Amino acid sequence: MQGQITAGDMTIFDQAHMGNLYYIQQEVEKHPDVVTKEDSNERLLIHWAALSGREDLVDFLLKNNSPVDAKDDTNRTPLILAAAAGKTEIVRLLIANKADVNAKAEGGHSSLQYACSKGWKEIAELLIHHHADINIQDIRGATPLHRVSSQGITPIVKLLLEQRLDIDVNITDAYGNTPLHYACEEKRIADAKLLVRCGARLDIQNKEKKTPIDLLPLPHLAKALTEIEPIVGDLPEDWYNDI
Repeated sequence: MQGQITAGDMTIFDQAHMGNLYYIQQEVEKHPDVVTKEDSNERLLIHWAALSGREDLVDFLLKNNSPVDAKDDTNRTPLILAAAAGKTEIVRLLIANKADVNAKAEGGHSSLQYACSKGWKEIAELLIHHHADINIQDIRGATPLHRVSSQGITPIVKLLLEQRLDIDVNITDAYGNTPLHYACEEKRIADAKLLVRCGARLDIQNKEKKTPIDLLPLPHLAKALTEIEPIVGDLPEDWYNDI
């Protein structure tokens, strides 16, 4: 941004990142178009305000004509930043103001992918409730379920699998891997069991002709998976208790 408004050594963007509502209110009153000015990273005040976690500041900017889905130089929107940073109430506020829940950043990562891979369950629930695509794929074809299955974030694995009518448990990425391939490769056995219980297939080969079973380090682990009976129909409330 040319001719950035500063306060001492701090720019107006720094003030937004700090959540300085009073300062931003004063500057917007004097320079209403400042809400659409970009910094060197092509971020607006609302990007930094979203990261600050200050609902009142984000709300003020939205009410003063800040675009809700502005993208920075890596295509991150305020919602993507807030979801990745664990700012639950900011996510709630942005969604209420019609933020695009399926916008993708550079690399094809959505708000849901960031929230899931960071373990922010409440944010993931919010996004899913507001129709975030749970099978959304990044540029390598990975879905949120691929990411959390490889990381071993079991509460999020459960959450995604409970979206029974929508989740594609056998979706493959650019390498032909399903979420179960990654759970097995990374020895996330509890997650692998949950996946199999919800219909993940043990016989799908990736592009290297490997099945999930082929990626398991020990034979007894393969036996444990092959003995699991997939659930047909709706999931019972206690579907994961004996895993």
